[in-house]
Amino acid sequence: MRELKIKAAKRDVLGKKTRFLRRQGVTPAHLFGHSLESLAIQCDTNELADVVSHAGTTRLISLQVEGDKDAKNVFVREIQKDFLTRELVHVDFFQVRKGVKLTMEIPIVLVGDAPAMKGKGRVMTHGLNYLAIECLPENVPPQIEVDVTVLKELEDAIHVRDLKLGAGIAVHNDPSQLVAKVSEVIVKAEELAKPTAAAEGAEAEGAEGAAAEGAEGAAAEGAEGGKAPEAGKAPAVEKKASEKK
Repeated sequence: MRELKIKAAKRDVLGKKTRFLRRQGVTPAHLFGHSLESLAIQCDTNELADVVSHAGTTRLISLQVEGDKDAKNVFVREIQKDFLTRELVHVDFFQVRKGVKLTMEIPIVLVGDAPAMKGKGRVMTHGLNYLAIECLPENVPPQIEVDVTVLKELEDAIHVRDLKLGAGIAVHNDPSQLVAKVSEVIVKAEELAKPTAAAEGAEAEGAEGAAAEGAEGAAAEGAEGGKAPEAGKAPAVEKKASEKK
């Protein structure tokens, strides 16, 4: 793993005027830390982008500020990027001292393929995304890799107590906290039997359609049945009228 280094110069341009620096390929930054006043600095944008992409917020960087005799050991504390272009806007560096322990949250990364996941209807549960550790700056790992190939059977799990970290690294999390587990997705019988909204809608439409057809049929039959008596009555009335004459 290569050592990360970057050069910086003290910055006099502040506030909104920093946009002129960015147009010149320079990114504004700040340096702060224990017993250190905040210092405005600037770095070459291309060099800074390369270092930041490799360092993230968990790798130690050697920062050489112009005019200072010794380089400073720093971590990236905050990265600001343009919402649309994703270009660097500002970076904060936090200075640490070798020999002084610090507490940091390190990302947990699951690696490998769990044999227990080969069954149908199974899911990998992630209990933790970060692990809180305490160690010397030079011993901070960029990430905690957890090998899940040990999960061979359903319900196998990895807890904080199962993690193997380097010497000199203390973990602040509860040892019983879950890191990863293979579980089975359980679908209740009543959920399988319960008709879907689409099915219920189709049944309702079918029932309404049948009712409508029945009503139309009844109306048609009634109309047809009513015409016969009407036609029969007319001749009878005419016949009685002729008899009176």
